[in-house]
Amino acid sequence: MNRMSRYLSEVWSEMKKCNWPWDTNEKGFARYKELTDATTVVFIAMIILAGFTGSFDYVMRMFMQFFSQI
Repeated sequence: MNRMSRYLSEVWSEMKKCNWPWDTNEKGFARYKELTDATTVVFIAMIILAGFTGSFDYVMRMFMQFFSQI
């Protein structure tokens, strides 16, 4: 039990050192501005990467179909 309480106290002290992606002084939705901005960037990057991957796959499929018919 002593090891468990020591572990939890160490976890708690390390969690206090973390830099959380929200402003503790703000209230409401504005508090999570940095978090929502980062999520938006990741979502847009994911859509761009999916579009690039899909386009490349389509071009390669057409390329392979063309040369397999020759």
